[in-house]
Amino acid sequence: MKTPFTLDDAPHGALHGDVIRADEALGAPVVVGLHGFKGFKDWGFWPEIGRRFAAAGLTLVTFNMSGSGVEDDGDRFTDLDGFAGNTISRELDDVGRILEAVTTREIPLGGSDVRRIGLLGHSRGGGVALLRAARDPRVGSVVTWNAVARFCRWDDETVARWREEGFLSIPNSRTGQILRLGREFLADLDAHGDALVPAVAARRLEAPLLVIHGTRDETIPVEDAEQIVRAAGPGVAQSALIPGGTHTFGAVHPFTGSTPELDLALDRTVAWFRDTLVPTPA
Repeated sequence: MKTPFTLDDAPHGALHGDVIRADEALGAPVVVGLHGFKGFKDWGFWPEIGRRFAAAGLTLVTFNMSGSGVEDDGDRFTDLDGFAGNTISRELDDVGRILEAVTTREIPLGGSDVRRIGLLGHSRGGGVALLRAARDPRVGSVVTWNAVARFCRWDDETVARWREEGFLSIPNSRTGQILRLGREFLADLDAHGDALVPAVAARRLEAPLLVIHGTRDETIPVEDAEQIVRAAGPGVAQSALIPGGTHTFGAVHPFTGSTPELDLALDRTVAWFRDTLVPTPA
């Protein structure tokens, strides 16, 4: 079952999300899903992830970041000011508010076990998941899909022009929109330095980490995954390469069905959370 929720009191504006779970979900661990840049809670594979998780005894919580630009249940960028003012610190605050809502049962979790919480992040969301997990003891396990090892991925010339003009133009091929990302994004990274570098955060990670990456990712190179795994160390992290996997493992929006690469990523993810989010002793 899928149940929507809204948190009106989040630090940077209302957070709209969904809980996808089995009807009772008795004892089910809770996994919070973090979408990537230009992503949103209903993009492509996220509803399918929820369906697979529910069938496997996991509860998925998805939501739109307050600076994603996508409001409510739409799939177009309507909050252009929110998108322009987004920062990594803002996304970390959003995740923190969602985790609070999970642990206090403000959202409809049924019989899910809120003592067992995991994070699943895709692309930039994977980097945010690493940062949040490294500082939040409520997170008991992490899986990243094609995650970034660092957030600033533009060349020096582009960054210099961005600083001078005050914004970076971001084309979105799906909607045909030209979005703007303000210089606040850069200022946030400048102000916090290594504290907002996912590969650095991985060194502080105590929760078990599975780093899944497609070998044909056209957006984030496999070297990012290798860097994250090295930083976390063998006692914390494992890697799983998906042969032939693209940045979205072949999934598109609107979703047209799964692919072998997405199936493999999902199977590894479900197994990881079921193995690492074990019941807390009474």
